[in-house]
Amino acid sequence: MPIKLPSFRGRRDTYPPDLWTKCPSCGEMLFNKQLDKVDRVCPNCGHHFRLSARARLDLLLDRDSFHERDEGLQSLDPLGFVDQKPYPDRIAAAQVATGMRDAAVWGMGTIEGRQVAICVMDFAFMGGSMGSVVGEKVTRAAETALELRIPLIVVSASGGARMQEGTLALMQLAKTVAALERLRAEGVPYVSILTDPTTGGVFASYAALGDVNLAEPNALIGFAGARVSAGTIASELPEGFQRSEFLFRHGFVDRVVHRSELRAEVATLLRFLEPVIFEEAGVEAATVPAFRPLSFLSSLAERVSDLAASEGDGRTPTNGRPAAPSTPASSSTPASSSTTLGPARARPSRPPGDQPEQSPNGAPAPAKEPARSRGQRDG
Repeated sequence: MPIKLPSFRGRRDTYPPDLWTKCPSCGEMLFNKQLDKVDRVCPNCGHHFRLSARARLDLLLDRDSFHERDEGLQSLDPLGFVDQKPYPDRIAAAQVATGMRDAAVWGMGTIEGRQVAICVMDFAFMGGSMGSVVGEKVTRAAETALELRIPLIVVSASGGARMQEGTLALMQLAKTVAALERLRAEGVPYVSILTDPTTGGVFASYAALGDVNLAEPNALIGFAGARVSAGTIASELPEGFQRSEFLFRHGFVDRVVHRSELRAEVATLLRFLEPVIFEEAGVEAATVPAFRPLSFLSSLAERVSDLAASEGDGRTPTNGRPAAPSTPASSSTPASSSTTLGPARARPSRPPGDQPEQSPNGAPAPAKEPARSRGQRDG
């Protein structure tokens, strides 16, 4: 009777994509379940993988403390933008892949029992690009933090402004910066966390304006790419350019914090950064008015127009000083041409025949010596 031997499967060279992850720094194959337990940080070399917005919220906030706001906001297509595919199709594909409506999530939560307003970006949604919805969520988070006087935390992970929305995306830079300026003027703390990558218009607006700017290790942070920067200055860039450690050495980042220590670092900062409490009396006297460019230019234009009108009337010269009184034209009579410093005194009238003689040039001739007798001259 023949013996039937069991068949063995050949070794597979491919694995499910959601089972293993290769570290881009050291090349180690990492088991995803083990990687999630260490907050997606490579245990071999310390490389920080990118986190989703939900994973970031779970990392920073207390358990079950997050309450999302404005989750129904969604970008439209005001420009009718089409590249390889229409813009609405790109949004729909990103929504299916990430389960999010746009590249940012904001809401209320607590860190060690302290209430905060937090906005987190997700790079997986169209590269974390900032469109109208992202700018609106960051602005609403800042306005809510100002209204409730609670700290604001923004976690950035973006490639910059969203090109499919054109100028509307660029306008979000000014809108978010204006909201953060009102927050700063009222003394409400703002902590900015920069992760890999934070570039373009996001770095040029709200990402770099925190009272404290934290960054994860080896995160790409900058405005333009390294190749564009090198071509602009026509020279080689230093080693580690646009990485968080490089920016820390040059003062753009306050701390570079490992992901496992990030929650404790933020909690410590919030204990020190208390919102300023203004007293009801004497607030206006204690605060120094900020420089307002538009008001300054408007007042300057009004002043220049007033000076021009006055100059046309002959009342004020161009230097802004009052004009000196004009000197009256000289009269032909000697009495009117003379200038008196004291009170005027009447002159005695001369007899008609006793007028002074004049020289040929019209000037008065010198007075003649009165005639004297011989006795007076000799005596």
